[in-house]
Amino acid sequence: HHISNVTHPDGPAEAVDVVGSLCENNDKFAVNRELPHTEIGDLLVIHDTGAHGFSMGYQYNAKLRSAEILYTEEGKARQIRRAERPEDYFATLYGFDFEE
Repeated sequence: HHISNVTHPDGPAEAVDVVGSLCENNDKFAVNRELPHTEIGDLLVIHDTGAHGFSMGYQYNAKLRSAEILYTEEGKARQIRRAERPEDYFATLYGFDFEE
């Protein structure tokens, strides 16, 4: 997938690895990819991931699924799915009442 650094879009190019927060060797989005200078905490956009968002996500290691943002042809961003919350994760278990 094409990846853009929104925080530093015009920085000098460098080879970086873009990885997720799971402690797994397959939690990688890009390896040795040329991107503008990128630092931990930068906002990166992973383009064209439609079919691989919520439907392919899972809650491995209790990692909740993120919100999904749709960028329209007009260049506007619209949230189309909220991020999961802990109460979503435990919703199918008995004995967890988040209202108390």
